[in-house]
Amino acid sequence: MERPFARATVSEKAEKSLKSGQVRVFGEEVLSVTGDYAQGDIVDVYSKKGKYLGSGFVNDASKLRIRLLSRNPNDRFDGAFWRRRLQYAVDYRKTVMGDDFACCRLIFGDADGFPGLTVDRFGDVLVAEVLSLGCERVKETIFNGLREILTSMGETVTVIYERSDSPIRALEGLPILSGAFLDLRPDPTALFELTLEENGIVYRVNYGEGQKTGFFLDQKYNRQAVARLAKGRRVLDCFTHTGAFALNAAKGGAASVVAVDISDAAVALARENVVLNGFSDRVSVICADVFDYLAELEKNKRRDFDLIVLDPPAFTKSNATVSAAYRGYREINARAMRLLPRGGYLATCSCSHFMTASLFRNMLHDAANDAGVSLRQIEERQQAPDHPILWNVPETEYLKFCLFQVV
Repeated sequence: MERPFARATVSEKAEKSLKSGQVRVFGEEVLSVTGDYAQGDIVDVYSKKGKYLGSGFVNDASKLRIRLLSRNPNDRFDGAFWRRRLQYAVDYRKTVMGDDFACCRLIFGDADGFPGLTVDRFGDVLVAEVLSLGCERVKETIFNGLREILTSMGETVTVIYERSDSPIRALEGLPILSGAFLDLRPDPTALFELTLEENGIVYRVNYGEGQKTGFFLDQKYNRQAVARLAKGRRVLDCFTHTGAFALNAAKGGAASVVAVDISDAAVALARENVVLNGFSDRVSVICADVFDYLAELEKNKRRDFDLIVLDPPAFTKSNATVSAAYRGYREINARAMRLLPRGGYLATCSCSHFMTASLFRNMLHDAANDAGVSLRQIEERQQAPDHPILWNVPETEYLKFCLFQVV
């Protein structure tokens, strides 16, 4: 039977990678493409010896020239295909998130077979980010399918808001895009804001303007781990953003919490969240550069805290800047370790895929040596299960989170 798709022949390197489970084919790995196709179409992928390896989105303008969708030659990539794949992703979240299903990541890119697509759920609001041309072309089918599936489960979807405003879009030849795909609110002129609850804490979220989709869901259970250690302790939450770790620590019974972020907007939002949760008597939010703030504490030999949380943004987004990122992580971790008393606690993480788990561990060893301390590991954690990790796709593993006691 003749296939309806153009045919891409790839190198032996790409063949080996795809056979090992990888889903990405780089531009230099495509040897030839025969047949007519438009950018964002689906093409079949074959080895040099003519073996079928799978089918995926093609984009000649992208460094990731082919993003594999399926290895099944019987898949037709029609509405029923996308509906099955969406159902599978939603059912997975319903199972692994349980009571947290109302506030979770529904679609996590390649981990769910939707390359370049993220969809977060905040109650009746879905916030999406589309970073691949292929998913851009089928997003209407995907968004409508998600709404239909959730509605069939008795859930309500009032808003589907697209936050496709990352510079990465330009690498796919796509324009920046932000706005409502669906808006059934009583007042559609109102700001795109909501109130959500996570771990028993309430947050105000501006999903129209906040970072990414408005709130970081991947640390949900890591925040609980910090809360369990916080009772009676003096806590410093660095790079606080919305104040999430600080608020979880306060809910866990911290004696006092100082939250620090360099962004005026983040500080304003964190302060609003502090008031919302009634923690103004124990939580203060400071606008400062964390590197400078930690350096000043160390210079003045301050020992104001016995639990420090380091949750920085990604210091590196490519292999080219890993060395500089390593130094940045090492500096803040060594300073935090020196600021803690013996018996104090450190929660530290990295959200960069390029800062691998082994690199992160090496950095922590170096930082401990710099600080002249030893670390007793309590837990080593990762992203929440609504951000699943595919072992054959290393890019899906990105969040490293460690809890230590300094001894």
